[in-house]
Amino acid sequence: MKQILSHFRTLSPRRLTARGGLLLCLTALSACDLAPAYNPPHYVVPVSWHGQGLFKDAAPGTIALKPDWWTLFGDTTLNGLEQQALAGNADLQAAAERFSQSRAIVMEARSELLPHFGMAFGASDNKSSTDRLFRFKGPITATDEFYSGLASWEPDIWSGIRNRVRVQKYYAQEQAADYAAARLSLQAELATDYFALRGLDAQHAIYTQSIAYYQQALHVTQTRLDNQDATGIDVARAQNQLYMTQAHLLDVQAQREVLEHGIAVLVNEQPSTFHIAPADDLTNIEPIVPTGLPSELLERRPDIASAERRMAQANRAIGIARAAFYPHVFFSANGGFDSNGFNLANLANSMWSYGASVSMPLFEGGLRRAQLQHSWSVYRETLDNYRKTVLSAFGDVENGLSLTNRLRAESERLAQGVATAQKAQTLTMTLYKGGADNYLDALIAQVNTLDARIDRVQVQARALQSTVGLIRALGGGWRQNDLPTPDATMTFGVMQYSGLQTPKDTLQQLSKY
Repeated sequence: MKQILSHFRTLSPRRLTARGGLLLCLTALSACDLAPAYNPPHYVVPVSWHGQGLFKDAAPGTIALKPDWWTLFGDTTLNGLEQQALAGNADLQAAAERFSQSRAIVMEARSELLPHFGMAFGASDNKSSTDRLFRFKGPITATDEFYSGLASWEPDIWSGIRNRVRVQKYYAQEQAADYAAARLSLQAELATDYFALRGLDAQHAIYTQSIAYYQQALHVTQTRLDNQDATGIDVARAQNQLYMTQAHLLDVQAQREVLEHGIAVLVNEQPSTFHIAPADDLTNIEPIVPTGLPSELLERRPDIASAERRMAQANRAIGIARAAFYPHVFFSANGGFDSNGFNLANLANSMWSYGASVSMPLFEGGLRRAQLQHSWSVYRETLDNYRKTVLSAFGDVENGLSLTNRLRAESERLAQGVATAQKAQTLTMTLYKGGADNYLDALIAQVNTLDARIDRVQVQARALQSTVGLIRALGGGWRQNDLPTPDATMTFGVMQYSGLQTPKDTLQQLSKY
């Protein structure tokens, strides 16, 4: 191609005129792509995950994560909420529309590759002024009618148009990946909030049980005081414990209501009428999630796919900036009939014109070079962002593994602590009733029991939330091959004119992505 350009520049004007048409046809048929070769970076990834515990590498026969991963927790209420959110969440539908818009932009860019045809027609009735400065003999009034056809085409010699189309195709793929990331984020946020709400439900049950117990303890101390077997300080301590626990219960109720309102917004419901029936215990299944090999993470995360598609767009933009340095050719034709009467279908009234134009920048004060340098810098920026996204993804998985492992171990220890605290509470209260111990020891045992039970429920909820976080970090069952291919981003054929009155169902189009 460089030899062709060199020969093109040394031709004389006359030889250029004779050979230009043939040269343009040849170069149009074999368009030159000026974009650099695109090779996504390959990073050295660890052989295995650092985190240890119940989450293990996937082996042949292991069930992989599926798109409906929340069903692994065995909660029918959560299953219904997730489906409701996927069908009605406003943010998710907005992300789907952005993908639909990007597909339309692909078709807009692709239209520039094809010849454009049009029609023009019109008529006018004109009258000249009798007092005009230069008046010639002739009629003062006249009519004019014309009908013509128009055609234009720009041959994509340097693949500038093709690269613009590719950029838009890659952008549509990026939007599909962003939609998948938004969907996964919605699913994970909803599950996280749901388990937080169930944790508050369990705390509510614990506080309610403790309040009933403390009321009995207050009755015992008041009875002992009436019998002069206890002091007023024992009653005051029992009352303080009861009132403080009732205050904590009100705080939990407030937190639950706010959290329930947030879930209502996620599932597209009115917060004032939305309600989730409370549950006394956290009985959700804690699934064992296969992590797979670290190298597979690059194909599981939609945010990584989105960053890679941005990098591919920036690479093609370099080709567009390079193409601006070379000549651009434009063909146009116009033909029809023009007359001052209605007798248009006459060869004498026919008119036509056709031609070609070539434009090439000679001096623009460094504009093209600045645009090219800018495109290179943008590409390097996307490369840096891609590397950061990959590192963040590995950090998310390692964090999820560490949290799930430690929180499960902590929950087991707290379960033992709850058992011993309840035992101490029963024994001290029995001794106090028998007069063998003071109420301070019984009060300390009550506080320890309540704290242990609340701590365990909170850790159980955090463990479930950390499992959700790990599933999200692993991509939630998404795969890179779920992205539409570049050609699949085109929504209709160039001669298709059906379905212009009604929009397509965007969510249905995205259901397979």
